[in-house]
Parts: sequence; structure tokens; C-alpha cells
Amino acid sequence: MRTVLLVLLFAPLASAQAVLSPDAKPFHSLQGRGVQIYTCTAGAWTFTAPEADLYDGDKKVGTHSAGPVWTWQDGSSIRGKLLTSTPAPEHTNIPWLLLSASPNGDSAGELTGTKFVRRTNTSGGLAPTTGCDATHTGATARVPYAALYSFYR
Repeated sequence: MRTVLLVLLFAPLASAQAVLSPDAKPFHSLQGRGVQIYTCTAGAWTFTAPEADLYDGDKKVGTHSAGPVWTWQDGSSIRGKLLTSTPAPEHTNIPWLLLSASPNGDSAGELTGTKFVRRTNTSGGLAPTTGCDATHTGATARVPYAALYSFYR
């Protein structure tokens, strides 16, 4: 039973790792805490953007925003492009993702050379299941979430 449980827990990591280039090395693992923002359109909640702070322990070191974009406190910034999405082990949480990364602007700094960003260990963040009908078109919902963001060069 324990082996099966471990396989299920790490299966999303295995599929994400398969897409990473063999020479990719993690250089930061940061806790992201914030909200996933959804907008009510045509009777359904549609994902709009993330809005989160990135922490190394207790120290805020950056932000995560629409794009998706990650910005370090030194001004360096990267933009992500989705490569894979895997359901979180607990389906009450947003999926685990692997994204390729490219520079977002000309600022050199801590995020320079980032090739991949992986989102795992998610908690919360799913779109609401109620409250979006014709009378609420244009409404927004800010759903709290947390995730582990791993950065690779």
C-alpha cells in the first residue's frame, strides 16, 4: 500500500521531469503564496491571472503575476510557456505545471539563465463552482493558493 501511495504522489514529478532537459539543474525552490484570479464570463469562471509573492523561507524575494511572469527583487524577470500540466495528487488543488522560461525584458539578475519553472505541492486555487451566472458576468473571484516553485538553469 505504501509503495502504491508513493508512486501516486511522485507520478506528477516523473512526468514533469521527463520533459526537463537532462542538464537542467534546480537553483531555487520558493514558496508562492497568493491568489488565483478568475472572471465570470458566459456563465463560467475563467482563469485570469495569478497574483502571488515568492518566499525563500520567511524572506520575500519576488512576485508571480499574469503572463505568467516571475520577477525577482533585483528586477530580473522571466516569462513562462506551459509544457505540461498534471492534476495535483489531491484534486481539490490546482494542477502541477512545468513551464519553459525565457527572459522578460533586459534586466540581468538572479533569474537570468532560467530555462524551466516547475509548480508542485499546490494547495487551493481552484475556480469556484458556484456564483457565476448571467447576473454576475464580469465578477471576479480571488481564490487563495500556495505552491512550490522550482527554478532550473
